[in-house]
Amino acid sequence: MSIKKKIEEKLKSIKEGETFTYNQLSIDKKEYQTAAKAIERLIKKGIIKRVSPGQFFKPKKTVFGEILPNEEEILKPYLFKNGKRIGYITGTYLYNKLGLTTQIPQTIKIASREKEIKVNKANLKIKPAKSYIDVTNKNFQYLEILDVIKDFSKIPDLDTKSGIKVLLNLLQKLNKEEVERLIKYSLKYPPRTRALLGALLEQNGQKDNLEKLQESLNPLTEYSFGIKKYLLPTLENWRIK
Repeated sequence: MSIKKKIEEKLKSIKEGETFTYNQLSIDKKEYQTAAKAIERLIKKGIIKRVSPGQFFKPKKTVFGEILPNEEEILKPYLFKNGKRIGYITGTYLYNKLGLTTQIPQTIKIASREKEIKVNKANLKIKPAKSYIDVTNKNFQYLEILDVIKDFSKIPDLDTKSGIKVLLNLLQKLNKEEVERLIKYSLKYPPRTRALLGALLEQNGQKDNLEKLQESLNPLTEYSFGIKKYLLPTLENWRIK
């Protein structure tokens, strides 16, 4: 099968608006030069479009015109390596997505333990952030929740009452096994994160395995988040002021 046909066949399995790279086209590196010419022809025909060097997408056409890939699609090459997730988006971009802030960051933070991800292009700026455990497709959503809890007092323009409500709702959606996993991952986070997680879970009545969190904390240490007691009555049980 020719490179052109191979690419066209592979494109059939790629959704509109989804980004892809040469790796996802199953092309050997020795075939890249021929593939590049085939891709240029497809771009000229409007079948695919280029996002950045080596990254492309199938445009989604609507009555209002073409829809560009969303930000997370554009960031895929930095979140995955050989199809395996190695990072997740955190920081202000994440907090905005969850409705915790109205600010839209110019620089996106990506947390990863495998590599330090830095990008400084005219249309894309990425800074590295710390990931406390190895990132996978099965755990990154738990890490997002823990990052929000860790940075709660630092989220720009945060309405504390609304923020507490968002976190309580996120936690309430987790079943018993998922809460257990969240607690397990939280043990790698700073103590203040575990303390606020404990207060939130207790407030929700999700009390299984809370002793693990209590035992991981120094009984003499206090934690400050600037949260009023009436917003989260369980604060005192976790020495939060």
